Formats: sequence, structure tokens, C-alpha cells
Amino acid sequence: MKNYLPFSVLQESADDLLWLIFPELCAACGKSLAMNERCICTPCRFHLPRTRFHLVPDNPVAKHFWGKVKIEAASGYYYFSKGERVQQLIHQLKYKGRKDVGLFTGELYGYDLLNTSPYSDAEVVVPVPLHPAKLKKRGYNQSDFFAEGIASAMGIKFGPKVLRKTEATETQTRKHRYERYENVNRGFAVNQPQSIAGKHVLLVDDVVTTGATLIACAEVLLEIPGVRVSIGALACA
Repeated sequence: MKNYLPFSVLQESADDLLWLIFPELCAACGKSLAMNERCICTPCRFHLPRTRFHLVPDNPVAKHFWGKVKIEAASGYYYFSKGERVQQLIHQLKYKGRKDVGLFTGELYGYDLLNTSPYSDAEVVVPVPLHPAKLKKRGYNQSDFFAEGIASAMGIKFGPKVLRKTEATETQTRKHRYERYENVNRGFAVNQPQSIAGKHVLLVDDVVTTGATLIACAEVLLEIPGVRVSIGALACA
């Protein structure tokens, strides 16, 4: 009588072989991931520069919004520095189709926010939207996946269609602070305002620099009765 290996054993062996031939790479350092690692290798998980700003109410990110728009809190998960691993991480998410970067880092950040007031009573996570023309060109909005990861970890609603971009604007990358505010202005609108009325919204983006885009989004959200806004970002410059 022939002895056959269970399907689960064969599947595991096939997965191991596939991993050896096509190993997944760490989105931060580019090295091969171990079988039990996901998206970011263990050394990078421990050494990427986390800000822990969610524990500090008057942190540098929050100060971007003082006197400009009324928010509950603001923070960023990582420090962003040019040429460093966090920049590579965001580059993989934004331009290389590594949507798993957004989902994974969003989950990590969400677990931190889940136990930290005032983020802990947020009811819906809303990503900063892209203009339809840019969305069509890129194929996806990187902030959607970061927001989805946060919502999953916190067990709250994910609202990818709450905001829409109404005006196409030039890239913010090489603009000075005042130019960024002028460039963004009020080019956002809320879809179905009744869906967020009276709720605490966690507004998220991939990187916060001057905060101009997030301020513009927060302003239109706060026009809805009873809405409160907190802000989170994958990284802060």
C-alpha cells in the first residue's frame, strides 16, 4: 500500500521552495525576509526611528496645527530623514506598489493608538485622498492602505471615500511652507457628510511636513456638525 504525504505537508514544502527561489524583501533595507517575517525584517522593526509622539500632546507634529485648525491630537509614527530607511519604506509604498507596507505599518501604529487617549475613542479612519487624475496615473492611494491597517488594528470603521480631492494641485515636494498652504488652499470636499456627523475622525496621510494638506482636509471635516478630528501620519519630517 502506497503512503502519500498529507497535502498540508506538500503545500508547506512547496512554499519553502518558492521562498528560497523568490524570497520576499524587507521594504526598509532590501534584505531577504525570514519565513516568519512580514514586510519589514526584525532588525528594521527594532531600529526604525519611532517618534512615540502619540504619547506627547505638545509634540512637534501637533504644533504644526496650533492656531490654524482645531484638532484633538496629532502625531507621526516614524521620523523621516532623506536617504534613510524610512524614506525607502515610504518610497516602496508610494511608488513601487508595496501596499503591504501601508497595511503593516498601519497595524503597528493602530495598536499603539488603541491604548492612547484621545486617539482611542476615534470612530472612523479617513485617508487624505488623491485627485482622480493622480489616482488613475498611480493606480492606488498609498494613504488608503495605511488607514486601512490602522482601522483594522483599532477595530473601527475605514472610510476611504469620506473625502475627495476637488482640485488638482502641483506636487508639494519642492515648495516652501507658505507656498504649500497656497497650493492646497481648500481643494477638498466631504462625501455624504451625514456618515461622519458627530464622530471622532482620525485623519491620516503618509508624510506630514508643514501640515498644509492635513489642515485643508481637517477644515472641511470640521464643518460637519459634531465632528472632532485627530491626525496621524506614517512619518514626519
